[in-house]
Amino acid sequence: MSKLKRCLVGGTFDRFHNGHKSLLEAALEAAEHVEVWITNDAMSAAKSPILQPFEDRREAILCWADERITTHELEDNFGPAPTRTDCDGIICTPETLGNCQDINELRLKNGLLPLEIIEVQHSLDQIGGIISSSRIRAGIIDCEGKLWVQESQKNQTHHFHFGLDEELKKPNGELFTGPEESPEVAMSSAMENIAPGSIVAVGDVCVATLLDMGLVADIAVIDGMTKRIELEKKVESSKFELLLKAENPPGQITPSMFEAVSLALRSDQSTCIEVEGEEDLAPIVIHLLAPLGTNVVYGQPNTGVVLRVTTLECKQQCRELLSKFEVRD
Repeated sequence: MSKLKRCLVGGTFDRFHNGHKSLLEAALEAAEHVEVWITNDAMSAAKSPILQPFEDRREAILCWADERITTHELEDNFGPAPTRTDCDGIICTPETLGNCQDINELRLKNGLLPLEIIEVQHSLDQIGGIISSSRIRAGIIDCEGKLWVQESQKNQTHHFHFGLDEELKKPNGELFTGPEESPEVAMSSAMENIAPGSIVAVGDVCVATLLDMGLVADIAVIDGMTKRIELEKKVESSKFELLLKAENPPGQITPSMFEAVSLALRSDQSTCIEVEGEEDLAPIVIHLLAPLGTNVVYGQPNTGVVLRVTTLECKQQCRELLSKFEVRD
């Protein structure tokens, strides 16, 4: 069977992943030349506030592609497909098949031959779900379709070892400084720099400071301590709609912590997780489980507040950190 001359592929191509690669590989197998039409920023804005900019999405494709692929900006649902005379094929996934059929109807009205439609089935992740940009943005899988944290890991107790001490003491994120006696100074600066996602505050001082500022974090994680000293004034956990408990001894990440963070992230209510033990390592769990764009704030002793937004790079670092813990069932 002879190859098609020129094949069109359209899509958003956010967080370029294995599913995108399979789609383009099928196009390259079917056609001598492939045009990839990428939705522009105006079209993509309606999908998610954390979609990558057009140029980043284009660059990811070009870094992977060979010379038979060219990239173009898509400004509407159909692009040039209804009127192009030099194309003979179009690639789709099951949910975009109808769009391709509509394009062919328009081509017939324009006196053109219909394009050959090549339907490519979805690539699946390690648990049988579809590898998609939306699942990646939701923080469930990476771009290869692997879970950020395995179910078996959630049921294990992970013990910190001192070889990680220096790495974990360094601020992992953007540090906002301010006087220790006025924590709202640093916190105000952090709140001016948050991403579009939810706010997770770790530590009693951070949570209390936000409450004093009239802000209820979407998720709060507290243990009744600061600098390992019990607080005289407790956080007003009654300000939150949902209260959860977690048992997490110092220097550990427990199944109880994984379960509480998972429940909090799934809830649409403001949630306070009261930890019996210590919450210092909670940001690792939060970043591993949270959607991209989640804002995690925690205190940096004697310095200020650290804000770290959940990104693919952040998740990867937390996955590598967790792998260095000693595991005990």
